[in-house]
Amino acid sequence: MTSTTTAPSIRPVLMVLTSHGTKGATGGEPTGFYLGELTHPLAELEAAGIPFELASIQGGEPPVDGLDLGDAVNARYWNDSAFREALRHTQRLGDVDASKYSAIFFAGGHGAMWDFPTSPDAARVTREVYEAGGVVGAVCHGPAALVNVTLGNGAYLVAGKNLSAFTDDEERAVGLAQTVPFLLATTLVQRGAHHHPAPDWTAQVVVDGRLVTGQNPQSAAGVGAAMRELLLRQN
Repeated sequence: MTSTTTAPSIRPVLMVLTSHGTKGATGGEPTGFYLGELTHPLAELEAAGIPFELASIQGGEPPVDGLDLGDAVNARYWNDSAFREALRHTQRLGDVDASKYSAIFFAGGHGAMWDFPTSPDAARVTREVYEAGGVVGAVCHGPAALVNVTLGNGAYLVAGKNLSAFTDDEERAVGLAQTVPFLLATTLVQRGAHHHPAPDWTAQVVVDGRLVTGQNPQSAAGVGAAMRELLLRQN
C-alpha cells in the first residue's frame, strides 16, 4: 500500500510487520503485529503526506494482534478497504530494494521477537537504509529487528546509541518473560545500546540522530511523529 497524497520528494517509508503468529517457536497463544503500533505511526506520517509501503518477513498477510477497534485510529484503518487489501498482500522483505525508501519502521507485537532478529533481510534492508542516510524507527518489540544489525564497519547499529524498547519489567508484567526467546531491553544493552526506560506503560520516545525508538504501544504515535519531523527536515 502506498499513500496517495505525498510530501514533495520524500521517498516512501517501509513499514515492516512480523509474520510470526504464535507466542513461542512451536505453538502457543496467537500473536502477530500489534495493530496500533502500525496505525498510529501511519496516521502521523500520512498527516504530512509522507508515503509508505507495507512489508512483512514472509510477505502476504501477516498475523494481527491487539485488534482494538474501540481505538478510533485502529478502526479508521481497519475499516478502510485499501488498507485491508494492502495488509493481505504485503511485500516479502527479501524482495525489497532498500534504495526506494527514505526510512524503515518496525512495528511491534510479540511475534516480532521470533522472526525480526533472525531475519537476514531485516538486517540487510535496515543497514542499507541507514547507511544511505535514511531514518530507522521501531516501537515496543519492533527494536528486536535491530539487535543483530551490523553496519559496514562490523559494529552493531545500536552500539553507543540512545534508545527505548519494551522493558524487561513490562515483559514480566505481561507474564511472558519466560516465553520470549530473550529479553529485549537486556539484549540491546548487551549490544552496546544505552536503554532509557520509563515507568511501565508510559509513553517514551528516544531520538538519537536518525534512529527513533519507542518503549510500548503508548509510544507508537510519538515514534511516527518523530520520524515525520526527521524526514521533513531532510527534505
